[in-house]
Amino acid sequence: MSVPISNQRPPFDTARWDELRQRFAAWAPSTFADGGFPTREMDALRTEGLLGVTLPGAPLDQRHGHTPAQLRLLKEVGQANLSVGRIYEGHVNALQLIGIYGTETQRTRWFADARAGHLFGVWNTQMADGISFHPDPDGRVKVTGSKSFCSGSVRVTRPLITGNLQGGWQMAVVPLDDHPVRVDESFWNPAGMRNSVSYKIDFTGITLEAADLLGGPNDYNRQPYFSGGAIRFAAVQLGGGAALLEATRDYLREVGRTEDPYQRTRVGQMAIYLESGHLWLERAGQLADQGGDPAHIVHYANMTRTAIAGYCEACLELAQRCVGARGLLHPHPLARLQADLTMYLRQPAPDAVLEAVGQYHLNDPAAH
Repeated sequence: MSVPISNQRPPFDTARWDELRQRFAAWAPSTFADGGFPTREMDALRTEGLLGVTLPGAPLDQRHGHTPAQLRLLKEVGQANLSVGRIYEGHVNALQLIGIYGTETQRTRWFADARAGHLFGVWNTQMADGISFHPDPDGRVKVTGSKSFCSGSVRVTRPLITGNLQGGWQMAVVPLDDHPVRVDESFWNPAGMRNSVSYKIDFTGITLEAADLLGGPNDYNRQPYFSGGAIRFAAVQLGGGAALLEATRDYLREVGRTEDPYQRTRVGQMAIYLESGHLWLERAGQLADQGGDPAHIVHYANMTRTAIAGYCEACLELAQRCVGARGLLHPHPLARLQADLTMYLRQPAPDAVLEAVGQYHLNDPAAH
């Protein structure tokens, strides 16, 4: 049974979170300029216990729902730093998949790793040279091929990767600290989200144990967890939108334009978009916890990600009108936020997702 939203405990108190966000803000210019993995930020999340906050017995124990609160946390992390939010969302996703598909032994092993500070992630995207698993007669599994957009790179010491296994799409959790891999940093030269270090990684030549395989073939694509999980990255995106509003407000105060009626109108519209996105997330989280028809959960997740992407894109345009060229010059926070949010909004298949929303409403007699 899920805990009512009003009774859900936050991972830690508001004052501590505000202090953590202030640290993230202070670090942001140098983190962005460095362009590398956000070490200080991820260490801070680790120190605060957030790498294990969804594990059994933790405040947001995923076995007992808490999805609305998890989404609020992802939004807060995204508001603090979008690249950190992207990496952290992958960690939360991996632990959820382990909780759903892992054996008791696997859950014990990998949850202990998370409590010890290991960073997890989910790397599913690949190009023509994608991953294949090749079973050995002794029960071990050889790996060939690469994954692209590997957010967190090798700082993710427990990546969940997917690949072809005898015609099925198989998951595996790689103990990366035991396996050298080849990292192609040249793959990642983006306009934004630089600090997610989403490199291309070649796993060819490593050998996994049978116990490293998670679930069965095609479990990764099972619904509602596959498409329904889009609400997690939508939450991080909405956090980026909230950061954009905050930076726009600060800029207008700095230049003394808060009395301009046009600026007030734009900021008011941004605030409405962000509150709308928050309401979508709350309802999507409630539906996910209630269970029920997987098709309806996926449908609502599709609407949620589409709505939030639209709100964030509208906020980007309004912020640009508010600040003009001056506010988009590095190292101003708005320049970084504009680049990061624009990049992070580029999630796969937006048109297909919107088409699926329309198909659901046209074909399902219960849709309303």
